[in-house]
Amino acid sequence: MTTDNRNAESALTEQVVAAFADTPDPRLRQVMQSLVRHLHAFVADVEPDEAEWLAAIRYLTQTGQMCDDVVRQEFILLSDTLGVSMLVDAINHRKPGNATASTVFGPFYMAGMPDRAPGEDMALTPGLPALVHGYVRDTDGRPVAGAVLDVWQTAANGMYSGQDKQQPHGNLRGRYRSDDSGYYAIRTILPVSYPIPDDGPVGRMMAATGRHVYRPAHLHFMIEAPGYRTLVTHVFNAGDPYLASDAVFGVKPALVLAYSPRASGTPLAARFGFGTDFHEGAYDFVLPRAPE
Repeated sequence: MTTDNRNAESALTEQVVAAFADTPDPRLRQVMQSLVRHLHAFVADVEPDEAEWLAAIRYLTQTGQMCDDVVRQEFILLSDTLGVSMLVDAINHRKPGNATASTVFGPFYMAGMPDRAPGEDMALTPGLPALVHGYVRDTDGRPVAGAVLDVWQTAANGMYSGQDKQQPHGNLRGRYRSDDSGYYAIRTILPVSYPIPDDGPVGRMMAATGRHVYRPAHLHFMIEAPGYRTLVTHVFNAGDPYLASDAVFGVKPALVLAYSPRASGTPLAARFGFGTDFHEGAYDFVLPRAPE
């Protein structure tokens, strides 16, 4: 490439940046000008031919066409698998001290799920019975009473209700609350590892780049309490083979939980109504105060 060509391309970038100089909102102006500079730098780096650029436009178009208003959000999935979601999470949740680590929200949350009593079983489909319980506290160790724990996970077939139309509404989803001591208890089934949807543009990208599409087994939490910052996180099964290669880069060591086998006929089994052997996972959450 000649110097004249480089100068012309650089001049084009600056011309486009200058076109946004009068954007009234300063934040929008910053975002658009930075977007132009980085996008132009990317194009200058990879030098796509016109067929490649058209293929990129078609790829993004198809990504949008895979989205719906209820369950499937292919753009979130694309953001997740490129590590962008975790970078945004890291920037926005630089946690204070001992607060519980956050991680990606994921594309399969559903609002308006059933309110559940402490220890209520949210599994309407078969699986290995499990109890997940512990305490919600603040960063000073004080109990957080009345915290809402919005919980969701896949069924044993690796699919979420809503995604899998054969599952009952609200299966493996629910809203629990901590008591006055901060204690919460959830009856469920042991989470399983599963593939992210690979029937769309994201799946094609993963296959073309030689990446697997699996997520390690986990339980999703969104925890809210007045006066505290909302926590969005997962709790991952210790020993899962995909902990070190999560397709969406969401694993943090502090979020890994070892489940222990427990026998039926014990006081703990009787307390929560287990008539068979089950797995117990004890995990405490620490919420930071919301900024004033």
